[in-house]
Amino acid sequence: MKKAVSILVLLYILFNGQWVLAQSDIDYKIEMLNWNEVNQILPKYSKFIVLDVETGKQFHVQRRAGSHHADVQPLTPKDTKIMKKIYGGKWSWKRRAIIVIHKNQWIGASMHGMPHGAGALKNNFPGHFCIHFYGSTTHRTNSMDLSHMLMVLKASGKLNEYLGKANPYDVIDAYIAGIKQHDTRITSQISLQKNKWRSVFKLVENIRLARMERLPAEDLTSEISLDVPVEVDWYIKNRGRQTYKETIHLVRFSPSDAWKVDSEHFLTKNNLP
Repeated sequence: MKKAVSILVLLYILFNGQWVLAQSDIDYKIEMLNWNEVNQILPKYSKFIVLDVETGKQFHVQRRAGSHHADVQPLTPKDTKIMKKIYGGKWSWKRRAIIVIHKNQWIGASMHGMPHGAGALKNNFPGHFCIHFYGSTTHRTNSMDLSHMLMVLKASGKLNEYLGKANPYDVIDAYIAGIKQHDTRITSQISLQKNKWRSVFKLVENIRLARMERLPAEDLTSEISLDVPVEVDWYIKNRGRQTYKETIHLVRFSPSDAWKVDSEHFLTKNNLP
């Protein structure tokens, strides 16, 4: 089913990496389309534009392969250079929210930034990278990658809606994924307190939720406070691996409100700013 979010351009548009107030009343849509539909819209060898949501930078790509998601390559060395700038000058597996622009369609998506496999274009890009849409799966699983899903939701304007209705366990999953991807939008949306997330991310090389105890969702309908036992593996700069085996504390102000993570408790317990 096609899902779309209408956004007035008169609010803000992305231009040269900055959010700029537009002087137009034109409507446009950022659509959250299922992979099966996108697979038909963007067949093999189709060319389109990738627009990075956070920086506003854009570059041209071509789809070369992929059956469960799109395997793509930057078109030219210039496009490769722009893509690498988006990733801070270093290739990375981290997911980023993007908008795929093809003809008159803007489609919410997610990419990683690590060249791998084969490449055929003369673009200074050693391989290809992957773009996921809603319903895309990885090479190894038959389900959506959580981080890619969150980035698709973010790009499509659906992240707030998803987190507002998520159960506490899905909120924790998203919170850990946000830290792993160094995404301030996701972590800030979930956190009870305001945090200097960029300072945290400078120290976090990786994080993995190894275990989480779950109660049936129907047992939590009236709860407004919850301590969830977890086991979290961290990889911290200049410290190496450390494991946290305690609880993540969540609260909400009423049974109809969104769950929030007590970041102050969680980060302090893990000796992070």
